[in-house]
Amino acid sequence: MSSSDNASTLSNSLPSNKNQGGVQSLEIGLSILDVLIAYNEPMMLKDIAQAMQMHPAKSHRYLVSLIRKGYARKLDDGRYGLGERINALGALGHTGLNQNNILQRLTTAANDIEDVLNCGVQIAKWFSEGPIIIQSVEPDSPISIITRIGSRMPLTTSATGQLFASYQPDAVIKPLVVAEWQGKSATLSSAEISAKWLHFKQIQADVRTQGYATVTGDMLIGINAITIPVLLPKLANDKDGATDAFVKDLPLDYAITIIGTSEQLPMSKQHEVADKIRVIAQRYQIA
Repeated sequence: MSSSDNASTLSNSLPSNKNQGGVQSLEIGLSILDVLIAYNEPMMLKDIAQAMQMHPAKSHRYLVSLIRKGYARKLDDGRYGLGERINALGALGHTGLNQNNILQRLTTAANDIEDVLNCGVQIAKWFSEGPIIIQSVEPDSPISIITRIGSRMPLTTSATGQLFASYQPDAVIKPLVVAEWQGKSATLSSAEISAKWLHFKQIQADVRTQGYATVTGDMLIGINAITIPVLLPKLANDKDGATDAFVKDLPLDYAITIIGTSEQLPMSKQHEVADKIRVIAQRYQIA
């Protein structure tokens, strides 16, 4: 992905948790590292600052610290990329940061899905604040949508959000979901929140059972969406200490969302569409 394609920003990517014991400056620095990892290629300072919604001078100070510790590097052309320490971790195969160029495989799969379904396709990555769109493929007949690169997707009303919410621990998800509800109605009582959470727990269970999430006009009237999880094999130690066994475990890092009109993505054919997406995803070993 080219940083010039970043028409939007990674909105709300600044850490918002203010729990006691946390170090906010560290969280901000790690969020900048998250941006570099998500884009997976060198970026200009102005693009990093825009993604962080931060003044370039302040972003630069954090980058200097990341460079000193080997987590970032500055290229001769002035752009910033991942440092040798991150690349070394990826080479070990335990972090998945650069596992067979995941982002490239996701983008190629997204283009194949668009060719087959002629619908919009988006790739989302999980950040501490929620899922954020990091790549978007437009169909030949553009659909008017507002979820562009950098958009943070709501957990309760988007297929992307519901999918991620179903594959993340409740301890992480519940505070974010409750914050969404309170943002829409600050007068919710504890009893109302409890009732809404029980309903949301059922949504999570349904998503996990069928293996994908759907919404029908929840965010935009007449626009449907289907989201499938990106399940990446991860090395796991077996009982003999070997590392050649693969597991697909939680939490979820990436997801692919298909967006189309009710005619393009009729919910009566959601299982058929999900199967088509999985076939393509499996071709690239991301499902």
